Amino acid sequence: MRVYIAKRVLLMIPVLLGVTALTFFFIRIAPGDIIDVLYEDAPVTEADLDEIRRDLGMDRSVFIQYADWLWGVVRLDVGESQWTGRPVLGEVAHRLPVTIQLAFMALILQFIIAIPVGVFAATHQDKIGDQIARFMAILGAAMPNFWIATIVIVYVAAWAGWLPPLGEVTPIWKDPWVNFQIFFIPAIVLGVSGSASMVRYTRNTLLEVIRQDYIRTAFAKGLTTRKVWYGHALKNALIPVVTIAGSHLGSLMGGTVIIENIFALPGLGQLVLHAIEQRDLPLLEFNVLVLAFIFAVTNLLVDLSYGWLDPRIRYG
Repeated sequence: MRVYIAKRVLLMIPVLLGVTALTFFFIRIAPGDIIDVLYEDAPVTEADLDEIRRDLGMDRSVFIQYADWLWGVVRLDVGESQWTGRPVLGEVAHRLPVTIQLAFMALILQFIIAIPVGVFAATHQDKIGDQIARFMAILGAAMPNFWIATIVIVYVAAWAGWLPPLGEVTPIWKDPWVNFQIFFIPAIVLGVSGSASMVRYTRNTLLEVIRQDYIRTAFAKGLTTRKVWYGHALKNALIPVVTIAGSHLGSLMGGTVIIENIFALPGLGQLVLHAIEQRDLPLLEFNVLVLAFIFAVTNLLVDLSYGWLDPRIRYG
């Protein structure tokens, strides 16, 4: 197990390097930079702008800039935001808990919704309950998150006269109820499409497992239907579902860019959009690195969970 984990951690290094290199080089292909944004309407000459770029080191080779940035990452000194002037590490550390809580709440809600509905659909195969569950799953997968968020805000505000608190986030340890109100609706909106696809995976994998020989043997031994379905079949059927959930967490972290801006949540998603708008490259690059690292760690944890779900799986 330790050797396997060590190998996976080492494999993360080229993946993270590749993600950061692509981000670093491709973002510089786009026209404009932070200087163009800051001095868009200022009465400065092109010579003045070139001098400012030299002072910031932006006139050097892009490869030298990337090497300097990597060395800063190793030393946990990724510089300052070109827009706010505050340390990038502090900006990200301040907003990261908001994004993590939103993504994990959405993932938990996906499990709470998808597993029972998927099991119900599988145990009532081709009956009216199964048909309704599959229809709702397709409908949920077809609806974009931003459209659902807009509908929720408009109609909940219009009909119920209530909206979750917007803007500043109250930490869960200070006021759990207010924190829950802030995150609950955005988490549902963020997790809808993922839960829809997870319902279909749960149903299909459970139906495949229930046809296996060891399941027929369990029935032949006289075990109850409930014991076979929930004690044997479900646990093995969860392996591909957990794999999908791991990829969902990565997409949820990326999906917070839209949801955080719609619900005014001050997380990494909002920070990424701000960095793109302002051409704040140090902030954008480190944000991408953090999100890629979380995704890589999540995939490792998902792989390790297979051994718990299926004792036959061994790690070499």
